[in-house]
Order: sequence, then C-alpha cells, then structure tokens
Amino acid sequence: MPPQPGRERPTVAFTHLGCEKNRVDTEHMLGLLAEAGYGVSADESDANVVVVNTCSFIQDARAESVRTLVELAEQGKELIIAGCLAQHFQQELLDSLPEARAIVGTGDYQHIVEVLERVEAGERVNRVSAVPTFVGDEHLPRYRTTSEAVAYLKVAEGCDYRCAFCIIPKLRGDQRSRPIESIVAEARQLAEQGVKELILISQITTNYGLDLYGRPRLDDLLRALGEVEIPWIRVHYAYPTGLTEPVLAAYRDVPNVLPYLDLPLQHSHPEVLRAMNRPWQTGVNGALLQRIRDLLPDAVLRTTFIVGFPGETEEHFEHLLAFVAEQRFDHVGVFTFSPEDGTAAADLPDPVPAEVASERRDRLMALQQPIAAERNGAWVGRIVDVLIEQDNPTSGAMLGRCARFAPDVDGEVHVSPGEGGLCAAPGTMVPVRITAADTYDLRGEVVGAGAMVSEALAATRSRA
Repeated sequence: MPPQPGRERPTVAFTHLGCEKNRVDTEHMLGLLAEAGYGVSADESDANVVVVNTCSFIQDARAESVRTLVELAEQGKELIIAGCLAQHFQQELLDSLPEARAIVGTGDYQHIVEVLERVEAGERVNRVSAVPTFVGDEHLPRYRTTSEAVAYLKVAEGCDYRCAFCIIPKLRGDQRSRPIESIVAEARQLAEQGVKELILISQITTNYGLDLYGRPRLDDLLRALGEVEIPWIRVHYAYPTGLTEPVLAAYRDVPNVLPYLDLPLQHSHPEVLRAMNRPWQTGVNGALLQRIRDLLPDAVLRTTFIVGFPGETEEHFEHLLAFVAEQRFDHVGVFTFSPEDGTAAADLPDPVPAEVASERRDRLMALQQPIAAERNGAWVGRIVDVLIEQDNPTSGAMLGRCARFAPDVDGEVHVSPGEGGLCAAPGTMVPVRITAADTYDLRGEVVGAGAMVSEALAATRSRA
C-alpha cells in the first residue's frame, strides 16, 4: 500500500559496499527514491531505514557486508539489504536478521520504491529474482555519488564465462549488453553534467555486444563514444581474447579513448589457467601484449593475478614470476586464492596452504615494485594532462590523476603550483610537467602555454 497522499516521505540512508558496478546500482536506487519524494542520505544517523548495497564476491567481502548489517541493526536501524549478498543467500538472509525488512536482488534494484512502500506498510519483502535479467539504461533515474568530474557507465551486466574461482555469474546472471545508442545517450547526459572522465564497466567489456548483436562490438562502441565531448574514456576489464585488431585500432584512432588496458590475466601457466577454466587464455598472453605495445606505444597495462590456486606448484609460480619480470606491467594487483562456496574451485584437490599463498603474493609484489617504479620514472620530464581532484587552498598543493592512473586502484599525481602561483581547482584538467616519480605516485607542477609550446618545438626539431 503506498503512503497516504500528502504525507511526507521519510529519509532513507544508503551504505555502498563492493565494486563500481554495485556503485552504479546504488546510484540508480538513490535516483529512483529521490524522484519518488524520499530524502536520501549517506549518513545513517539521518534515517531509521538504511539500504545496504552489499558485496558477496569473496569471503572477506561477505564478512564486511555482514559486519556492516549487524552494526546497523545494533543501532536500531531497519535494513533493506540489496546487492550480491541478498542475491546469494536470499530468504536465508532475511530469516537471519530480524531487523532486515527487505532483500533486493541484483536484478531487482529498479523496484526499490515499491519495496520501500511495502515496508512502510508493514510487510517484510523478498524481491529477489531467481535469475537476474534486468539491465539499467539512460532512462533510469540516477543520483551520482562520485565527484562531478568522474562517472562510471555500465555497458553490460552479468557474465557468460564460468571461471572456476568466480561466483559472479551466479549472482548477476549471464551477459546482457545495452544497445550502443543507449550507452551514447547516457554518456551525453554525463558530459552535460561536466564529467571529464567516463569509465566503462562490465564484467567482460571486450565481449560487449556479443549477446545483443551476435558478435562483440566494443570497437563500434568506442568509435561512437568518440563523438561525445568527454576528454577521457577509460575501459575496465579488457579480457585478452576480445582485444582484436579492430578493438585495438579503435583505442589507437579515437582521441578520447585512453590507451589504458586493465587485463585480468589471473595467471600465466597453462596448467593453472586450465584449472581456472580459462583455457582460451593459454598461449595468447605474450603475443597479445606485444601486439598491444606495437599498436599503442603509450599503452598503460594493468593486470591482476591469483596465487595459491589449488594445484599451483612452485614451478607454476616461478613461471608466473618470469612472466611478470618479462612483461613489465605498469600496475599489478595480486590476490591469494579464496575458496568460495558455489564455485568449481571450492572442491578442487591439492589446496595450497595459506602461508605459502601469502609468501608467493609477497614475492610477486616484491618483484613488481621496482618495475612499477621504473615504469613511472619513464614519465619524468613529460607534460601530461592531470585531472585535479583535491586542493589545499592554504598551500596551493593539489592532488590528481593523469591518464595512466585509474581512480582508487592506481597512483596519484602530487601537483605543485606553477610559475607565478599557477593553480587549478578540483574538477579541472590542467597540463602538468612531471618532475619526480616513486613506486606508485608521480609529482609535478602546473605549466602554462609557454612550456607546452617549447616542448612541442623541441619535439618537432628532434624529428627533423
């Protein structure tokens, strides 16, 4: 039963956990509730009802989600549990927490207003579809939680792969791509809001369009987005098999598409990749990376690896060490294997002891750190665009990112005022000369037009 006409709707607080795909879902729920007349807040003290958008990717994420729910329950809050934990445990989760008034699945967040209305009427609501099929579009209201200059755009939902370690397909369903026209329309909306960096996200962005068009169409999507007035377009999760010649050509040809490739390779050894149910990746890594570098000389390569996967031997791990030493990635993340109920890897034999997995993670990161420092050091002396995200009005110091750094996962650029106190406000993009580098971050100073002209003249003369 909807609220009485004329009755003021309450404020609902939100807590967001998990990945940026989850963040977009949170932003849509915020937009829907705000449009329906609810107050929305990020401060739980403002409201009796709190929507918690949860993560259930690995055990640590589940533990954080449950801890957050219990803490809010102990504060006397009524809980609406949304997201992956709700999809994972469904009615069991509702039964376990008396303070939970509703659960909302990953394919049902668009019904959040109806759910709140039913909760206000005294119901306990289970709004979880057994198989998620929904994907939001540009018509769904959205209330952004990122800075004005940065926005995430979900180009597809779900995943068709069945990697042995991953539960995402069970939580979010099979891949469902949005039409190119829908994505471009939303990108134009975000451009009008002042967005300077648009980050395309999905589970397998290089497979974008396969389900909708019968073939991947990331190249067509990138070329269409090249017409949108946003300076930086960044693509997350570029699976190696989808980095075809046409896709790499789009990266090269479209000026606002950054040559930044986030490649979740997970391992290098063919036997481990087969155990991970990623046999299609075997043998493509080295050749693919060389092809990327040939076509995109300024390519920034990020990847992630899992160590301690069941059956991983010291020989397998040494293969991975040699691969990382040879390929010299810009950014590397390393995770120890976490057995997840409901995944094929949870039942594999030959588990690797936790202490061995941790030691391998530390060895791999120790190998990567001087490589990362060297890759950063190659940028010293260059003038690059930096998106300023924070400033200190007293000292004039600024903090931002250049194209080689994605938000939250990579480094930052510490920026000093330029000649004559030249500064820039958060949300603006300015030229910065890089003056120093360390393992993860860069340092630089704002420069004016004169410095850029001098650099261009020097480059022209060096080619003559």
